[in-house]
Amino acid sequence: MKAAVFSAAILLLLAFSSPAAAQFGGLLDKAQKAQDAKKKIDSLTISDAEEQKIGAEVSVKVRTRFGVFQDPAVTKYVTLVGMTLTSQTERAGLPWQFIVLDTDGVNAFAAPGGFVHITRGALGLIKNEGELAAVLGHEIGHVVRKHTVDAIRKANAEKLGSQMANDASGGGARGAMLEFVANKAYDQILEGTFDRGDELDADKFAVTIAQKTGYASGALADFLTRLDERNKDQPARNGLFASHPDTKERIQKIRQLAGSRPGALVAARYAAAITFDAPPLTTIAVVADGAAGLTGSTSAKDDKSKKEEPKKEEPKKGFGLASLKKGTSADNQSAQVSASGGARGVDPDRAAKGGSNPAIVKVSVSAAELAAFDKAIA
Repeated sequence: MKAAVFSAAILLLLAFSSPAAAQFGGLLDKAQKAQDAKKKIDSLTISDAEEQKIGAEVSVKVRTRFGVFQDPAVTKYVTLVGMTLTSQTERAGLPWQFIVLDTDGVNAFAAPGGFVHITRGALGLIKNEGELAAVLGHEIGHVVRKHTVDAIRKANAEKLGSQMANDASGGGARGAMLEFVANKAYDQILEGTFDRGDELDADKFAVTIAQKTGYASGALADFLTRLDERNKDQPARNGLFASHPDTKERIQKIRQLAGSRPGALVAARYAAAITFDAPPLTTIAVVADGAAGLTGSTSAKDDKSKKEEPKKEEPKKGFGLASLKKGTSADNQSAQVSASGGARGVDPDRAAKGGSNPAIVKVSVSAAELAAFDKAIA
């Protein structure tokens, strides 16, 4: 009996010293490392300063693609509406930046850290200040709730964990991780790929912030209804809020949240500040070779306007964002366009031609101006 037990022990020892056992041990080790890396990602907190660096670099790319509408009066008006809203949020202290993009396409999107972009085309389709507040409120909600960064962390935990565990270059593991987040943020913002939950959460945020500031809380539904009617003949959902859920579902939920609460539209002030309309969808000039996300796709001919960008717009040094990938941006693309994007069956809002000047229009808003602006909402 003792001999049998001894023999079994010897066989067991030999088995665990075999190549198969070594391989099994290696798998356990890898699994443990992956679990440890995932825990690091789950507990990772990106600071406000890091979030702002990511957002600033993404904004450079967005502005390079679409250009900036060089009108200080319009920019200041949009900024006043935006600052009225952000002052009522838990992230009021962010250095919020409101930027009007120089394109006929109807769109709005926000980069992490407080960079909110809205197109000239969207301002033309909006009919009153309440609707503008609603659209900006939706984008502000994505920033306040950190939807972009959190979605990237959740969807890419394995990739991020691997980089944190193994990458010792480019500013260390944390630098590589932040660079990865920045690249993904750029793609997500331009493609409009927020999931259903995040979009509904941003809608709810927009309704709530409208109620806090005195705007009509159902204005977002009014605007989305007009946008949905405008885009009804498009083969694919395009432009503003192109991700899930369905627009009609969102409109219904927004109206339910808003209820019958009174609120201001401030139509006269909007009409005085925004004196242009959105052009018909079928007349929007688009990037020549079609669309890739919001940006379009063109042949890679030299673009002198991009080479002559001011140095201040170049990616900054820091945690490796200088290698922020080009993705589907128009950084090295030509400005060739077609005058009838809708007729060609492409997505005119997403592939819309942009302006050539990426420089931010700097405006200042005093506390007294903001207080007077807010008071006039009622």
